[in-house]
Amino acid sequence: MEACLFSCLFPLISFTSLFLLLKLLIIFWWRPRKIENHFSKQGIRGPPYHFFIGNLKELVGLVLKASSQPMPLSHNILPRVFSFYHHWKKIYGATHLIWFGPKARLTISDPVLIREIFSKTELYEKYESHPLVRKLEGDGLLSLKGEKWAHHRKIITPTFHMENLKLMIPSMGETVTKMLDKWLDMLSSDEATVEIEVSEWFQKLMEEAITRAVFGSSYEDGKAIFQLQAEQMVFATESFQKVFIPGYRFLPTKKNRMTWRLDKEINKSLMKVIEQRREKHCCSSKLERSNECAEAEDLLEIMIRASARQPQQISTSAITLNDIVEECKGFFFAGKNTTSNLLTWTTILLAMHPEWQELARDEVFTVCGARDVPTKDDVAKLRTLGMIVNEALRLYPPAVATIRRAKVDVQLGGCKIPRGTELLVPIIAVHHDQALWGHDATKFNPTRFSQGLAWAAKHPTAFMPFGLGARRCIGQNLAILQAKLTIAIILQRFTFELAPTYQHAPTVLMLLYPQYGAPIIFRPHRITAQ
Repeated sequence: MEACLFSCLFPLISFTSLFLLLKLLIIFWWRPRKIENHFSKQGIRGPPYHFFIGNLKELVGLVLKASSQPMPLSHNILPRVFSFYHHWKKIYGATHLIWFGPKARLTISDPVLIREIFSKTELYEKYESHPLVRKLEGDGLLSLKGEKWAHHRKIITPTFHMENLKLMIPSMGETVTKMLDKWLDMLSSDEATVEIEVSEWFQKLMEEAITRAVFGSSYEDGKAIFQLQAEQMVFATESFQKVFIPGYRFLPTKKNRMTWRLDKEINKSLMKVIEQRREKHCCSSKLERSNECAEAEDLLEIMIRASARQPQQISTSAITLNDIVEECKGFFFAGKNTTSNLLTWTTILLAMHPEWQELARDEVFTVCGARDVPTKDDVAKLRTLGMIVNEALRLYPPAVATIRRAKVDVQLGGCKIPRGTELLVPIIAVHHDQALWGHDATKFNPTRFSQGLAWAAKHPTAFMPFGLGARRCIGQNLAILQAKLTIAIILQRFTFELAPTYQHAPTVLMLLYPQYGAPIIFRPHRITAQ
């Protein structure tokens, strides 16, 4: 009986095994070879594809070698932070093919083609992040597509209108002032200077600022969530150096169990805060809510109000409790890290270039006075500081690259691109391109923005620190406003320079960070009597 059963099952098992083997060969060998040959016929080459791992071995090796030691005090950071692109561009040209496992990525650095990619959303879609990254950034605006993305974007946009953000300036200024008071307290009686590791302080500052923008409440409500996300970020970063294996995230490995626990705790913390706000919202009278209209509207209030207004019947566009949780995750992660990094690099640049620090300080004193917290009208008048922030975003953009995927077979700049091909846009390479920015492309020169963003480079698409098109970062106004306000208040109170212990080592940990931190020497600014 058993022998009969085995003889019946054996052909089925053999056929299934053969089918799976054939499918694996198609995915990991035949299809990559076909794509490689397709682009080769069009004159586009790249490092050769290796079975299963693609170019990951060489890529990781180049990254580790580039980040193994600090670099000189220079803004020519492309060879260090995007080493594999820099290396292969010299061999294969600006447009070349890279393999991330069996996935082909075509690098596109021509601003004309980049604009086409970002504007034709019917042809190109947002790349789906690694599952670990997606847990970190949430299943909200950062990852949604189609009608649901458009619906969420429409609801959330009013939170980040400049007029609403300006109402947050008093609380932002108060938070920055409290931070600087702590810096002053760190000065000893016999020392005129204090060394501050600013990247850590700016992260804490932005944790409170983002908590207010999302929850409209104190830092304590978001503190636990930020700590959990920081742990999640370590696992997400590791995922970039490995081939993505479908289904692997469901295996109960030690790291997977830890990421599950972190995600569960983040969801639990967010649910608690959201439920408390929903109860408060339901209990508030219309009169009470109308009296709050002079205050800035936070993200949570806007989404809860949208969910309360929607019809009772089930709809694909309905705002659910889970939607609110996922949007909060995204803004907690992206809002904190993007702006804290912008503040860190701007401070480093002003410490490296004291002549611009003085110009910015003179402007702040002229517009705002010596000790007054800048008003919403003051911040708009700080043109020199605005130019400095833009130059910081150009030289040290938060995200060094972005990815889109061809939804159908398309033709881009005369090149035929098969459906499913990923397009890698190297933001930092475009920002440092001498053909677009001139011979001083790797120099700190804020005057290039004196005539506005559109005229700073030879093509307006050459500047894209927050992305382009419909999916441009919704929080860019908040990031720039917070950066200008914070730097202005620092300039009123301190002069600063790089600490002797500072090591210049920009590195990518999902976003662009100083690898060894950012120790800065601060000295209280003495106001000369007029």
